[in-house]
Amino acid sequence: MHATSLQKIGTTKPATIKTQPMSDKFQDIYRIPSARAAWWDYRNDATYFVTICTAGREHYFGEILETTLKQEMQLSGMGKIAHQHWLEIPEHFPFVKLNVFVVMPNHVHGILVINHSMETLPLKTLLGSVETLHATSLQQQTDQPIIKNEEMASISPKQGSLSSVIRSYKSSVSKQCRAIHADFVWQTRFHDRIIRDESEFWKIREYILNNPVNWGKDKYNQP
Repeated sequence: MHATSLQKIGTTKPATIKTQPMSDKFQDIYRIPSARAAWWDYRNDATYFVTICTAGREHYFGEILETTLKQEMQLSGMGKIAHQHWLEIPEHFPFVKLNVFVVMPNHVHGILVINHSMETLPLKTLLGSVETLHATSLQQQTDQPIIKNEEMASISPKQGSLSSVIRSYKSSVSKQCRAIHADFVWQTRFHDRIIRDESEFWKIREYILNNPVNWGKDKYNQP
């Protein structure tokens, strides 16, 4: 394992929705009250920008160190666990493809492509599918029996959904990290953004790649 946390995984691109311009780059998209998009089924094939934070923004995963050339994230033991488990997501969820991600001192940023068909679809096709599903309010149908406890069903991650992937990741990382630091805990929720077009994809990708360099002005590095 490399000591640094930045990872580029191939050139997998998003799985398009019309959206408002990202003039306020990534502002107010990580607010805790932001629930999942009510109109969207998170089992749908699409590309997601995900951020998962540690509780209290504790620096469990390492620190940003300045070198002669640039700032780099130096992973702690727990940071290496978070990094390795992210790489292993497709082993447990074959319908997920990884794009770039980075483990920072107190959070993880990553782009996940959910593609249940496992076909190599072009970027515009996957992005276009998001717009189509939004417009038609299409919800995937399953042959699973109806769950009697509707309240539990409504809050439990659906099989094959983004939430099920993140819950599994958080759980596996927590288990190993607590062997190092008994008090390790994630923030309860995670933050997601449905990537809606190619322009947005490349902006977010750049943001993730430059996260270590911009740590000094990062909102997660604020007291």
